[in-house]
Amino acid sequence: MSIRNRLSQVQSQIAGACDIANRSPHEITLIAVSKTRTIDEIKEAYDCGQRHFGESRLREAQTKIENLPKDIVWHFIGPLQSNKAKKVGTVFQVIHTLSSTSQLAELAKIQSPVDGLIEINIADEPQKTGISTKRLDEYHTTVLQCPQVHFRGLMTIGPVMSNAEQMRPYFRELRKQRTRIGAEWLSMGMSGDFEVAIQEGSTHIRVGSAIFGSR
Repeated sequence: MSIRNRLSQVQSQIAGACDIANRSPHEITLIAVSKTRTIDEIKEAYDCGQRHFGESRLREAQTKIENLPKDIVWHFIGPLQSNKAKKVGTVFQVIHTLSSTSQLAELAKIQSPVDGLIEINIADEPQKTGISTKRLDEYHTTVLQCPQVHFRGLMTIGPVMSNAEQMRPYFRELRKQRTRIGAEWLSMGMSGDFEVAIQEGSTHIRVGSAIFGSR
């Protein structure tokens, strides 16, 4: 199946999930996860109208950003090393993985503000990055004090589940936290579970293999 056909199928699934949740597809930002993908593959998705792309490695992303159309919105969705945070904030428009004060100290040095989301380790998995919900209030306050970060909302990478329905309580919990602190965006849901995520309030879904095929 071509990228065009896969993208069309994902868009149909988004519309279906929105129908179930009584939402508009216009509320959903589809981020095509393009890490490890070639410039030609990204350009093919771009030519189909896709404008938001997600990368997780700075060096790999820089080449793509330099060689692809300038109206693309680039989302950094990988673990953010503090020593690379300033550069990431310079070349990406959105960072989904804020989780430390040292990241914020480096982002405070960039010239133009960047949109930022706090990454929540929603299942408290020790092998994953992100903060626990117990630390959210304290860290949220710190993020709001960083002048070069425009705080937008929360992001999570949930536990690996065999059934997308098993993710529903985790997505629901993140939505509850978003409402509690008064945030706007929810970045949750990937290729295998984005329909459930949309039903539970996601505004940004990060979809890779469902668009580009298996690696």
